[in-house]
Amino acid sequence: MERLKEKLKQIDGRGYKAYKTIEGEYKFPDFTLLIDHVQGDPFASPSRLRVRLSQQRAGFPAELFENESRRTALEDYLVRSFADAIRRYVRGGRGTGRSGLVAIAPCGQEILKRSAVVVGEDYIEARFVVGLPARGRTILGTQASEILFQELPVVVRRSLFYGNLDLHSCHRQVELAEDQDFIRSSLKEKGLVAFLANGSLLPRRSGIDDRPMPKPPAVPLLSPQSLEVSFLTPNSGTIKGMGIPQGVTLIVGGGYHGKSTLLRALERGVYNHIPGDGREWVITNPHAVKIRAEDGRSIERVNISPFINNLPGGKDTTAFCTQDASGSTSQAANIMEALEMGAELLLVDEDTSATNFMIRDQRMQQLVCKEKEPITPFIDKIKSLHHNLGVSTVLVLGGSGDYFDVADLVIMMDCYLPQDVTAEAGAIARRYPSRRRPEGGPDFGELTHRIPLPESFNPRRGSREVKIQTKGLHTILFGTTSIDLSCVEQVVDPGQTRAVGDAVLYMARRYVDSRRSLRQGIEELLKDIGQKGLDILAPFGTVLGDYSMPRKYEIAAAINRMRTLKVRAGPQGERSDGKV
Repeated sequence: MERLKEKLKQIDGRGYKAYKTIEGEYKFPDFTLLIDHVQGDPFASPSRLRVRLSQQRAGFPAELFENESRRTALEDYLVRSFADAIRRYVRGGRGTGRSGLVAIAPCGQEILKRSAVVVGEDYIEARFVVGLPARGRTILGTQASEILFQELPVVVRRSLFYGNLDLHSCHRQVELAEDQDFIRSSLKEKGLVAFLANGSLLPRRSGIDDRPMPKPPAVPLLSPQSLEVSFLTPNSGTIKGMGIPQGVTLIVGGGYHGKSTLLRALERGVYNHIPGDGREWVITNPHAVKIRAEDGRSIERVNISPFINNLPGGKDTTAFCTQDASGSTSQAANIMEALEMGAELLLVDEDTSATNFMIRDQRMQQLVCKEKEPITPFIDKIKSLHHNLGVSTVLVLGGSGDYFDVADLVIMMDCYLPQDVTAEAGAIARRYPSRRRPEGGPDFGELTHRIPLPESFNPRRGSREVKIQTKGLHTILFGTTSIDLSCVEQVVDPGQTRAVGDAVLYMARRYVDSRRSLRQGIEELLKDIGQKGLDILAPFGTVLGDYSMPRKYEIAAAINRMRTLKVRAGPQGERSDGKV
């Protein structure tokens, strides 16, 4: 530490590049400071730093990180604690550009595996960034010393020492996450795809504020008696609420009564949530995928024949390709790509679907005969999807009662409260038969796995061998290829986007070999992350603190939206799960 102080005195007032001399490792009384990378000027990306302290000094009891669920929740909690300590104890605003900035990866409402804090058996490490202070491009060594020797030690003590934390809130987050994972792992044995506890607050404050809407006006959820189930959790006792069973579930109701709000809660229910979010007990099958139409996306040799066949000109739909998909073909491809990766639950909102993909009523069937219509609508595949493949669907619906004929459960949202109206919907269906003819046959159709080819993945941009960047939540620049994830709605954290970009390169270099399927390659990648952590994704052996764990479905979604993607089909008759 004294050596670092002396260096900062020596370079005070010199040109900014002299900051490079402070890279290295320094012993402080309570922790070790590692300065991994120093920015080139005050306007560049901030410098990357780490602090590491022993578990003996930090004092965390082993029970807080004794399994993966608890460890992830504790790491997430410490990231938030570190960020809060920065807000409290770092002055900021010291000079030009990013001078004086101290920051750690931001967190939303979800509890995610993050690289910003790593809790090991023997140590805790926090990764963060600092804008080293300068006036113009002249080093402000005294102000850098204030950050590193006065403010940073306080931040570390207040956020990474067990005895200085709010112990109730720390334990509560760890225990809550363990309970959420317990319920999620218990859904299948109860025949459910989702669970929403009584008292949950589903509405959000606004489209740009994901925190819960206060009550009132928000209405706490209350399960209909016919759908109420309970779970005895390890830490929170018995939790009661609404269970959504496997099969076909419709969510109906008038406009602004909470249909889409319920579906959005379910799509986020694949992740754990922090205490106070309102959706802590909204738990969804982890293999749920939100499906929508996506005009203009590229599609590379996807077997969409269960939904689309007999195109004019004889275009092959068992290996369908386009650089500019329509609403119906994109929605068909999105479903087939999700099934290829092993999805067990599809979440669909009529508002973001292609109308001609969802339904063809009796009158349209009379006017346009089936021989002239290549699309088999979703209504005619939704039951076989469940019967043949075991894949359930939750569908928000406001405009077509024809789906009553294929529903196993109908939930009506009335002023944000769910009601079980399955019997009423069935009676209406019998009283007013739709008289439309089922199309598409009794079986769902073939699933074909695809094998990505190595030439698909070129991360070069100009003279740089590897150039992968992200812009916000929805854009990855992979070399010269731009990947648009704006319609991939279960990406919830910018750290996931960054991880996806680097994960694609990691997978391409190790598991894209013209033999492994896309699913096999991604699952090998995720196995490596599970064994070695998110750090394996960082290029050039660097240590980065801005990754959050993505799911395999979002990694696959990014690859499938690469306009450079080239694939070949697997062996004839082989399905995406490897079964024949």
